[in-house]
Amino acid sequence: MFTLRDIRLLLATSLVGTMFTLTACGDSSTNTMSSASPTLSTTTASNSAPSGNKILKIGLKADPPNLDPYGSSALVDRMVQNSIFDKLFDLDKDGKIIPMLAESYEVDSAGKNYTIKLKSGVKFQDGTDFNAEVVKFNFERNKEDKSKRKNELKFVDKITVVDPATVKIELSQPFSPFISVLTDRAGMMVSPEAVKKYGDDFLNHPVGTGPFIFVEHVNGDHVTLKRNDNYWNGKPKLDGVEFKVFTNGPAAIQNLKSGQLDLLDDLTVATKLIPSIKEDANLTVISNPGMGYQGIHLNTTKEPFTNKYLRAAVDRAIDRDTVIKVLMDGYASPANSPFAPGNLAYGDSDKVEKPDPATIKDLLAKGGKPDGFSFKFQIGTSPSQEQFGAVVQNMLKPYNITVELEKIEFGQLLENGDKGNFQALQIGWSGRPDPDQSFYDFVVTKGPQNYSHSSIPEIDKLATEGRQELDDAKRKAIYDKAMTILHDEANYVYLYHINNVFGLSKKISGFNYVPDGVFRTATIDKK
Repeated sequence: MFTLRDIRLLLATSLVGTMFTLTACGDSSTNTMSSASPTLSTTTASNSAPSGNKILKIGLKADPPNLDPYGSSALVDRMVQNSIFDKLFDLDKDGKIIPMLAESYEVDSAGKNYTIKLKSGVKFQDGTDFNAEVVKFNFERNKEDKSKRKNELKFVDKITVVDPATVKIELSQPFSPFISVLTDRAGMMVSPEAVKKYGDDFLNHPVGTGPFIFVEHVNGDHVTLKRNDNYWNGKPKLDGVEFKVFTNGPAAIQNLKSGQLDLLDDLTVATKLIPSIKEDANLTVISNPGMGYQGIHLNTTKEPFTNKYLRAAVDRAIDRDTVIKVLMDGYASPANSPFAPGNLAYGDSDKVEKPDPATIKDLLAKGGKPDGFSFKFQIGTSPSQEQFGAVVQNMLKPYNITVELEKIEFGQLLENGDKGNFQALQIGWSGRPDPDQSFYDFVVTKGPQNYSHSSIPEIDKLATEGRQELDDAKRKAIYDKAMTILHDEANYVYLYHINNVFGLSKKISGFNYVPDGVFRTATIDKK
């Protein structure tokens, strides 16, 4: 069997231990300022570039695939979107739901009818008024068949404009996460006029009510925003924001240390370098538990993973504690569920056991492969993803389970997951406040993020019950029961809950940490 020393030796050939994993609504690999220039495809709005000295430069792990909330499914999208679009509701520093474009809301005792009061006097960046008609437009658009938000708003049955500042939402059945859903992309308000003008190309011309206005997106390199001087919540202090794309973690950190970046979205891309950042008098490290999880989708429609015993063998053979020690330097916690500490559904279902060789060999025998088997494992293109793949290879090798690594660009990984073009695939999830938002779409039959392509009637039933139940204790019991089934099925190998670990220049003030790990730039200033 492997040892911790074995795996450290496996990684010793790299210059620095790095690790990040891919996150749907989540995340991917990126580009470095110091690397050779990629072939660039430029999409540009009709806005002029920002002027002034206060340009906040943020490093992102990946190029944002889609800036339209309607079709977005990556965390790096949200990093940019949060500066362009405001939402009906938001989260505060404690993860509590607070009004944003909404002023307040009321819900009836049955949990089906919501009346939302809206802020008045708000305008979109193109001059369009924000009002109840706009909210209705956004809900109806997000419910369309092609929308990634469709399932989140599945139970919205009727939208009524009561007056310009009031909208009534009638649900077909109780849906506990409803307001929580509106703190993310389903609650982001886009300009109806801009959508009508640009159509499907709105993703390249995003217009919201947010503090910064889209200027350009050079694919694989950067996204530039300029200040919205007419922002309803007060003129931002920054002149603009530039998001730079990095595939090389250590290079990104070097750019932070040299002052070329002011803020870096994930220091776990190179955990070995975090101590040097902590020692730098010009930098600050922020590290707090996140809401999400990382792991591996096993395609239940493709051999060998049509067999649940072989899926379980892979799941049980990966030592989560060792993965975290070797690759994350402790900036994560072991996972066996989608529910991170602090989540309503978190509990014993998340406990992880050490791999037991006898159990794994028994599973292989039950699966008809006592001598082992092989499969292809799709990962991202970064060196850190390659290291992650190497660790998985090493952990499965003692059981004669052979892993062939396939390096795939992040956008293609998402497409492969959606279409089922893989055997095993590494994508995680950035997490949400309500358990339903980290669960339902990933496990129900034909769920939009059910990349394992599983269909388990009892899970469909429990997932539906979990989102209808209004009592927290009863909801937790439902999710506990569901996780017992999913542990047995092993469609997804939950590995760890990663910390949100950011690098921040001390030139920056007004940075407010929020547990969803997404930056809010409206309050930030720069010396």
